[in-house]
Amino acid sequence: MQVTVTTLSDQIFTLDVSEDLELENFKALCEFEIGIPAKEIAFVWNGRPLHDDKRTLKSYGISNGDMVLLQHMRGSQGQGQTTSQQPAASPGVPQIDFGSINIPGAQGGGASAQPGPSGRPQAPDDPRFIRELLLNSPHELALLKERNPPLAEALLSGNVEKFEEVFRQQQKERMEKERDRIRLINADPFDPGVQKQIAEEIRMKNVESNMESAIEYAPESFGQVVMLYIDCTVNGHHVKAFVDSGAQMTIMSQACAERCGIMRLVDHRWAGVAKGVGTQRIIGRVHLGQIQIGKDFLQSSFSILEDQPMDMLLGLDMLKRHQCSIDLKRNMLVIGTTGTETRFLNESELPEHARLNFNQPMSPKSQEQDDRMLAEAMKKSQDEAGKPGTSGAKPSNQNSSASSSGQNPSASNSYPEEIIQRLMSNGFSRDNVIRELNASNGNADQALAALFAKSFQLP
Repeated sequence: MQVTVTTLSDQIFTLDVSEDLELENFKALCEFEIGIPAKEIAFVWNGRPLHDDKRTLKSYGISNGDMVLLQHMRGSQGQGQTTSQQPAASPGVPQIDFGSINIPGAQGGGASAQPGPSGRPQAPDDPRFIRELLLNSPHELALLKERNPPLAEALLSGNVEKFEEVFRQQQKERMEKERDRIRLINADPFDPGVQKQIAEEIRMKNVESNMESAIEYAPESFGQVVMLYIDCTVNGHHVKAFVDSGAQMTIMSQACAERCGIMRLVDHRWAGVAKGVGTQRIIGRVHLGQIQIGKDFLQSSFSILEDQPMDMLLGLDMLKRHQCSIDLKRNMLVIGTTGTETRFLNESELPEHARLNFNQPMSPKSQEQDDRMLAEAMKKSQDEAGKPGTSGAKPSNQNSSASSSGQNPSASNSYPEEIIQRLMSNGFSRDNVIRELNASNGNADQALAALFAKSFQLP
């Protein structure tokens, strides 16, 4: 019969075996296939661990076409060992758990518990512990804002209960997703519903692979693109105009028109609605006005919009009338009718509403509010720790954003299985856990913060 074996790292292979094959011999075949010692292999079938190495596959109920999950249990001395085979404790000798002793200064030893505000040790998956890690890592906090806005908003609110609620909910959803994946592995592969889920899994893996390739070979595609603005003058008033060759007409905001003193020229008979990404009401039109760009005075018409964030937008009507060219190589706007060249503004020279953060506008008021919320949250965290200027989570001097491509892949073998499983218990895949441990040089606390920061918002 054929038995399919899958691992937590998504390795899949099929073995032709006899139904009378004992489990220990089945482990030996798997050792030959993937190189993991047989004594460190454990199997799970239909959610049930297989312990007795002397039992046959048939006695466990495994039949042709079934799939079993192989787990690598590092440091294990065989799963088939029964209680009676364990070395008995000497009478009168206390059983001491040396694994619970924390060694000061140990690097990469694991996500050790940190003392909480009440003096109790905090578990590595404690929301308060995660909160302190993120608050003490500006880089991870920036990633969290980008990839998981709900959790970032709860973190910056300063409300610990709100953060715990969002944290627990997302952790639950990740765990359910991982359980669904395990059920999918053990389900009938020919079921239409399973086929649909398998297709979605394959699609998402292709998406992740595509994103990893983009990060590796085209990292500039994740950068921020500065929009094209130029300096100009309208009726003696300085205006920063947005050059948009995709706009049909040149527009101006009502506030800018009032500031430039041309509202008296607005023809309200041309009122209407402007449609694009959204809709805005057009108050009217200024049929002829002058725009000074450099030493040139150019004629243009303006449609006045009631609620427009940018002062002025130079549309295709004006650009074509004066035969303008957008020279991105030299970062210049060339006016064809006069030969005048004017440079596009740098990011620091842009108006506030044009300084975008991943396509989300950030006004000065909201930026100030965001900074204030972050300062209050950090202060509250420090007060809870009882040590001003410090917190329970010690920030690492190493940059957690270091790419795992520069790390030695064999380094994953040096991480204790207990640490990997503990990080995976938060709903993260084994590959992601090992990748972040490599990036943080084995610092489990730092890897845990990076995993949460890089977790995408769940639907």
